[in-house]
Order: sequence, then structure tokens, then C-alpha cells
Amino acid sequence: MNALQEQKRARDLTPEDRAELIRRSEFGSTLDDALVNDMARNSVVLDFRRRRFVYRAGEPADCLYAIIHGRIKLCRIESDTGREAVIDILPEGSLFGESALYSAAGQRANSAIAYENSRLLRIQVGDFKRGMAEDDRLHDYTFRLIGQRLDHAERRLADFALNAIPARLDRLLADFSMRYGVSEPEGVLIDIPLPHREIASIVGSTRESVTVRLNAMRREGTIAFVNRRILIKRPVSL
Repeated sequence: MNALQEQKRARDLTPEDRAELIRRSEFGSTLDDALVNDMARNSVVLDFRRRRFVYRAGEPADCLYAIIHGRIKLCRIESDTGREAVIDILPEGSLFGESALYSAAGQRANSAIAYENSRLLRIQVGDFKRGMAEDDRLHDYTFRLIGQRLDHAERRLADFALNAIPARLDRLLADFSMRYGVSEPEGVLIDIPLPHREIASIVGSTRESVTVRLNAMRREGTIAFVNRRILIKRPVSL
């Protein structure tokens, strides 16, 4: 996003501004101008404060979202207890809400929450489907995305079935160091705040168990805590 767009409120962005955001996104970088302009015409830019719901499970699945700025947490929340299972934390540039393309019930199965203050581009599912029909690149991108997320879910399921908590935690740190890692003199800094309760929700454990394991890794010299972030000091060991 350029400086002018950064300063503008979401509601003040013009169709031309929104078209530029689509071109800068992961899914829109190769699309023709005519298709980009068509998608931008009916799209909406929305700002979400940290911890605000983008959508909840059970709500209509009628649009997709591109993350212009910030990060979004995908999760399932148990209605009776409020317990949360984190599916993933998506970075800037990601497309999500793709269940709108295939949901038979037409409803969200998961919830999406702003992990930090975020700006999103909302695209109506009808416009996106027309774009897929008109441009093979968007069609192929979308199917790859769905396939990657299915593969991610299957690997998570296998991890839960086959590995104990320490191994799951090691895999999570290795994964996040690749996706969010920043090279530092002492190792790789996972540049995203990771409260222990969030980590526990991802690996299927309790906050207390995660805290015990992370403190043991810190004593071993494997990791360090830096401003609510985790520094992987020996990433090759994970």
C-alpha cells in the first residue's frame, strides 16, 4: 500500500485505489486490468481492530477477503464452553473465506478474527466466481490455495494423532519460523506475538503445558523470549 492509501480511511478509498490493492495482492498480481477493475468496482475495504470478528461460524458465506495489512486468525469456537481451536494465523497478502466458493450450506464453518489491527478487501463471491471463469490464472491459483489448505489440515490431523505435545510444539515453531521468521544474529525471530494460550490452542494442549515446555527449551538454550516473540536460537534442531 502506498503512503496515500495508508493515510486514507477505508471508506474513502476509490475504485482505482481498490484495484491497486488487488494488483498488489497475492491472487491479483497476474490478472488482466479489465478483470481487476471489475472486481474492484464492487469490492469494499474494511478495517478491523485486534480481536474483532471478521465473521463467525454459522454466518452466510457470501464473500472472500484479502489481507491488505495485518494478520487474521482462523479458528473454531465451541459454542457451549467458548473453547477455541486455532486453525491457522494468516499473514498479510493472504486470501481467506474461500469456503464461500464451495459451501453446500452457504454458511461459515469457522470463525475469522483479527489477530492484530487489520485492513481487508472484501470481494463478493459472485464476482470472484466470474473472475475464475474468465481467467485460468485465478482459477488455478484458487484451486492451489484450497489444495494447500487441505494438505495443511491433513498434516495437522496426522500430527495430532502421531505426535506428543513436545513434538507438535517443535513442528509449530519450525513452521512459524519459516513463515514469519526474521534473521537475527542469534538465530531466527518469529516476528509475531505468540501468547502461550494461542500456542496451546494451535497444538491442542493447555497453556500450562506449553509454558512448561517453552521454559524448558529456554533453559536448554534452544529458544529465547524477545518482546513477546520467540527467537529460535538453534533452528536446525527443530
